[in-house]
Amino acid sequence: MGDFNVALLIVAIVVCVLVFFFNVYLLVNFQHLDDANQAYFPKFVVVLGLSVAAISILMLPADVANRQACQHAIYNGACNLTLPMKTLWLAIYILDAVLVFFVIPFAMFFYEGDQDKTVGKRIKSALLWVGTTAIVCGLVLGILYGLVGKVDFTVRHLSSVTTNFPTTWDFSSSQQCIGNGANQCSSYSASPSSETTWTMRATFPEYVVALATIVGSVLFTIFGGVGIACLPLGLVFSFVQRPKAVITRSQYIKEATELGKRARELKKATDALRQEEKSGAKGRKWRKNVKAVEKELLLLEEDVKALEEMYPQGEQAETAWAMTVLGYLAKLVLGVLGLIVSVAWIVHIVIYLLISPPLSPFLNEVFVKLDSVWGLLGTAAFAFFCFYLLLAVIAGAMMLGMRLVFITIHPMKWGATLMNSFLFNVGLILLCSISVIQFCATAFAYYAQATAAQEIFGHTLQSLRGIKYLYKYNVFQIAFIGLAGLTFVYYAAFAALWNSVEYIFFSLSLYPLTPHPRKLKKRKTIWSEARRRSRAKITWKLWISPIAHVSLLRRYQYQVLMRS
Repeated sequence: MGDFNVALLIVAIVVCVLVFFFNVYLLVNFQHLDDANQAYFPKFVVVLGLSVAAISILMLPADVANRQACQHAIYNGACNLTLPMKTLWLAIYILDAVLVFFVIPFAMFFYEGDQDKTVGKRIKSALLWVGTTAIVCGLVLGILYGLVGKVDFTVRHLSSVTTNFPTTWDFSSSQQCIGNGANQCSSYSASPSSETTWTMRATFPEYVVALATIVGSVLFTIFGGVGIACLPLGLVFSFVQRPKAVITRSQYIKEATELGKRARELKKATDALRQEEKSGAKGRKWRKNVKAVEKELLLLEEDVKALEEMYPQGEQAETAWAMTVLGYLAKLVLGVLGLIVSVAWIVHIVIYLLISPPLSPFLNEVFVKLDSVWGLLGTAAFAFFCFYLLLAVIAGAMMLGMRLVFITIHPMKWGATLMNSFLFNVGLILLCSISVIQFCATAFAYYAQATAAQEIFGHTLQSLRGIKYLYKYNVFQIAFIGLAGLTFVYYAAFAALWNSVEYIFFSLSLYPLTPHPRKLKKRKTIWSEARRRSRAKITWKLWISPIAHVSLLRRYQYQVLMRS
């Protein structure tokens, strides 16, 4: 067993090194060309944050392996060679909270600071913002910990009277070990009225982890619930909406001209917003317009990419088109596989967490059987299901960011991701990784039983005063399933809309973005043109607001062009 413990330690070190180099690889390939050879501190924070998030996910299967390291030890002291998992859990999540609430905000404020200012002034400005955040967080944590930082365990109060030892040491069914009053020590024969509450003060590190988990659970429930459906279905619908054939040169010139017009309009809008910023008019309306411009820019980039796919150019145009076709086929395969994983997750949550008693261990039993086939197979499958939830969170954030104006969108693109988008997504991943671990520790309680993670997340967190009711009544799990169901319905309605009626984006126009149909008369003109182009007998008005200054008829024609 001692050899097994040493091997586990070596594997843990090797995995940490591999995770670090993999995150460096992601940073190098996803970063924008404008950030090359600069912004080293934000890059360090990105690599550190991604490494902490990945390691925290991998710590749960490591915790399971660590639990089994000395259960059959044949000499005393073997368990002293195992990893101190509880200490590691608290350390990694304290580091997680520090990164999310202090380091990443500082890096974002520093990166997004006015480039005309000196480095010292940018650091000072970032420190002021982070210092204010630290004071507020410290006060909130201190007040909450002082008032409600206690754990209420529900226990049974059992007592028995003392009795003399028997005169003979021969025991039988008629001669109990401590006399006839022994049944008073049995919890099974105790009355329900013997239940009581055992209160104790939670440690401050555990309380910090608990509050960070609550914040992360809210985001995880929203983004993860939406993402677990839109992640696979988005890939499938990407295949459904793929370009069917290469367009002609005249069509390409026509569409490229329209994209050029949109780009010029977007530049005018950006210049107007920049002038407002210089004049100090950075109010709520200005921020709303900035977000609208960012979303329109993303839509424009997607349309440019789609046009390039429909009309590949260069000496290897045929090869590029073949790769495009293969890429969409890969999306279909990944979408189908992801849909299977998503359905497995939802079914597992329903039959194991929401129904009491559970109908079946389901995925827990699958992992145990995979472990019996090969030692690390169940662990690898377990880690995959946890990582899939993180991917769902990112997909859900992207989907809601495209449709809700109050959510800032930070897309991740190969070779075109700015550091502020990197930092935002890393912060989101870190914040949700705590909740993913807690969620997995609960969902896979049978597989992860008797681990340090179970002790922290399964006992302390779910008994914390003021918070335990959220877990007692499965609030997060029910909301997760509800949002996933709504997203499935949304995509089902979208499929019906795509196959039977016209597909048009409408929005509320925002100053100073032009041109845009403000008047009802103009809207009727667009709708009549849409009906003329569509053979559907039913008209659906799909309102998505605000997508600023999008040329509605042109986007509809663009979708029709891709379908042809």
